[in-house]
Amino acid sequence: MFRLVVPIVRARTLKLAVGVGAGTVSAFYLHNSLLNEAKVTKGLYKNAHVLSNKNSLVADPKQSTYEMGLYMASQTELEQESVEIRREQKSRKLTGWLYYLKYWLLDYIWEPTVTVSRFLELTSLFVPIFAFYPIVFFGKRNHKGETSGALLWYKLVRKVAELAGASFIKLGQWAASRTDIFSRGLCDELGQLHSNAKSHSFRYTRKVIETTFGDKKLEDVFDEFDPVPIGCGAIAQVYTAKLNPKYVEDGQEQHVAVKVVHPNIEVEIDRDLRIMRFFANAIDIIPTMEWLSFPQEVEQFSMLMKMQLDLRIEGNNLLKFQEKFPDDDIRFPTPFMKISSRKILVEEQIRGLSMSKVLELRQGSKHVTKEMSDTLIDAFLKMLILDNFIHADLHPGNIFIRFVRRDPKTRKNVSSVDEIDELMARLGKINDVSELATQLDDLSAQNYHPQVCLIDAGLVTELDDTDRYNFISLFNALSHFDGYQAGSLMIERSKTPGSAIDTEIFKMKVERLVDRVKQRTFTLGSISIGDLLDQMLSMVRSHHVRMDGDFITVIVAILLMEGIGRQLDPDLDLFARCVFAWNVGFPTY
Repeated sequence: MFRLVVPIVRARTLKLAVGVGAGTVSAFYLHNSLLNEAKVTKGLYKNAHVLSNKNSLVADPKQSTYEMGLYMASQTELEQESVEIRREQKSRKLTGWLYYLKYWLLDYIWEPTVTVSRFLELTSLFVPIFAFYPIVFFGKRNHKGETSGALLWYKLVRKVAELAGASFIKLGQWAASRTDIFSRGLCDELGQLHSNAKSHSFRYTRKVIETTFGDKKLEDVFDEFDPVPIGCGAIAQVYTAKLNPKYVEDGQEQHVAVKVVHPNIEVEIDRDLRIMRFFANAIDIIPTMEWLSFPQEVEQFSMLMKMQLDLRIEGNNLLKFQEKFPDDDIRFPTPFMKISSRKILVEEQIRGLSMSKVLELRQGSKHVTKEMSDTLIDAFLKMLILDNFIHADLHPGNIFIRFVRRDPKTRKNVSSVDEIDELMARLGKINDVSELATQLDDLSAQNYHPQVCLIDAGLVTELDDTDRYNFISLFNALSHFDGYQAGSLMIERSKTPGSAIDTEIFKMKVERLVDRVKQRTFTLGSISIGDLLDQMLSMVRSHHVRMDGDFITVIVAILLMEGIGRQLDPDLDLFARCVFAWNVGFPTY
C-alpha cells in the first residue's frame, strides 16, 4: 500500500512543481514585458505606451473642416492600434491567457473601482460647493450687479476646480469663455484658473523621447538639453534644447522647445470625461435646464481635450499657419515633425519680448506699439475673414514680439538669426519700462520693425459651411446696422430655436443695442466691439438662445484681440476695421 502511494504522491508533486514552474516563468515573462511598457489602462488609451510614435498625421478629407479631419484621424489611429495591440498580446502562446486575465481584471474590476473612487473624490469636492450656492443671493452688489456672496462662491468654485486636477482646470478655463451660458462674474473668476500640475520626472521625458526616436539616445539627437522644464501645464511640460545639426535643414533654428505630455494624463482625462458625461446627462433631465445642452457641450469639451493630447495636431496647425502667413510680419514656430510624435513636439524656440511685458509700454513708444497693434489685428482679421482658420488661444502669454530689420523696398527681413537672438537677449535684460521704450524708439529709427510671433497653436477654430454661412449672414446684418435682423438670425440659426424665450423682446433688445452703435458711428465716436458682443452674449444667456460652441469661440477671440489691441493702441476701432476688411479688403504694403 505504502509503495503504491509514494509514486502517486511523487507524480502529483512533480505535476505541481511543473505547474508552479511554468506559472513562475510565465509571470516572470509577463512582468518583464510590462516593465518595458508603461501601465496599460482602461479607456481609449489602454495601450498608450506603445501607440502612435508615428510622426505623420494626415487629416481625414471626409470631415467638414481640416481640424475635425485631424481629430478623427488621430482617434481612428488610436482605436485601431489599441485593438491590434490587444489582439497581438492575447495571441501569444506562452502568456496569452495571462493577458486575457489581465484585461478582464482591468476592464471589469480595476477600472470600475478606480472610476467609482474618482467619482466619490469629485463628489466630496463639489457637493459642498453646490450646498453653499444660496450665498450668491446675499451681500452688497457691486457696479456689475454681483453680490459679495456670489463673488465668494465664484472663488470657491475656482479653488475646487484647481484641486480637482487637470481635466477640471481645463473645464474651468473653457467655461470662462462661455459668457453665453455662465454669468460674467463667474467667467472672470474662472479666467484666473492656473494649473497646479506637478512636473513629471526627466527620466520619464527621456523615455518618451527615446521611444519616439527608436534606437537613438537623447544625446544623439540633442547637443544640449536642459533637464529643468521652463513651463508646466495641465497636460504637458516644456523644455529647451539644442538640436544636433544633422536634424536641422538649411535656414532652420537649432534652438528648440520640446513639449512632452505628462504620464498617464490620457487615462486620467478619459476617466474624468466619463464622469462629466454622467453629470451632464443628470443635469439635462432637470426641467428648464435642457436649453443648456450640457451633454453636447461636454462632448465638444471632450474633443478639445483629446486634440491637445496628440501633439502632432499642434504641429500640423503650425505648418498650416506658416502656409497662410508666408510674410515676415507674422511668425509661427517651425515644428520638426520628423522627430515629433503623439506625446512629444519639437519646435523652433521663439525668443522675444512677451506681450505681457510689451503691454507695460503703452504709455511710451506709442508709434512702435501702434505698429504692433496694426500687425496683430490685421493678422487676426485675415484668420477670421479670409482663412477661416483662427488661433483659439491668443492671450498675451502666447504672443511674443521680436524686432527685425527690413529691406525698405521689399519689406523682407534682412536680420540674421544670430542678430535677432542677440538683440532680444539684450532687450530682455531691461527691466525699466521707460528705458525699454527708449530702446524701442531707437530701433524704430534704425529701420527695425516689430515681428509678431504666435505660439501654442494646439487649439484652432474653424467654422463648417453651415456655421460659416450663419456667421457671414449675422456679420452682414451687423455691418448694415440691422439689429432686428441680427436678432432674428441668432434665434433661427441657434442650436435649439424652440428653447428661446421672449424672442420678440430679444430681437428688440439687439435692435436697440445696434442702434446705439450706429449713433456713435455717425458722431465719429469709437465703438468697443467688445462691449457690443459682451452685451449681446448677456442677452443670449438671459433669453436661452443656444449658440454653437465654435461660434462663441470666435466671439471670445474677438474680445481678446480688442482687449490687447486697445492696450497697444487706445484709438483702435476694431468694429470699423472689421467692416472695412469685410467690404473692402486688407491693406497692402
